Amino acid sequence: METNKAQAIIEGLLFAAGDSVSLEKIANIIDMDKRKTKQIINDMIDKYDYEHRGISIIRIEDGYQMCTRGEYFEYISLLAEPRRAQTMSNAAMEVLSIVAYKQPVTRGEIEDIRGVSCDAVINKLIERGLIEETGRLDTPGRPMVFGTTTEFLRCFGISDLTELPDYAIIKENGQDKLYSQQIMEGIDSL
Repeated sequence: METNKAQAIIEGLLFAAGDSVSLEKIANIIDMDKRKTKQIINDMIDKYDYEHRGISIIRIEDGYQMCTRGEYFEYISLLAEPRRAQTMSNAAMEVLSIVAYKQPVTRGEIEDIRGVSCDAVINKLIERGLIEETGRLDTPGRPMVFGTTTEFLRCFGISDLTELPDYAIIKENGQDKLYSQQIMEGIDSL
């Protein structure tokens, strides 16, 4: 298959999917190996960036998603219905940070760190799609373990969890409160 046709198919797939599509699935659909498919997608990303197109392709974990370019947010927001800004409590920010950095983590572990019950906060984060149950421990009571979601990655504009800042460095430099504020602003933009 010629590259232009592969690019057109990939563009159509990502547009129609709306969510992240795995590299493996794209490669299977266009009947190419993953290495060549990844190169084609990277070329598309570069082309969209070079041309300052209204859309971009972003990598999320092992997949790719088409989305609007952030610099055109104010124009795109004029099209959308205005939403009431959702704020997140400090408790929710703390729980989200614990899950992001300690995952997979149980409710009990979160409560041990915070020192208070977290049932309502965890349920709210699940409802907002920022965390999810990722399994159960093979211990008495089989407690649920939680982790972040692709919506969490999308919300913070990161491809995977390795892009989270090193918390030890943040804390050492006294930037943990500033970083919490940045997380809060990211969540508020949901």
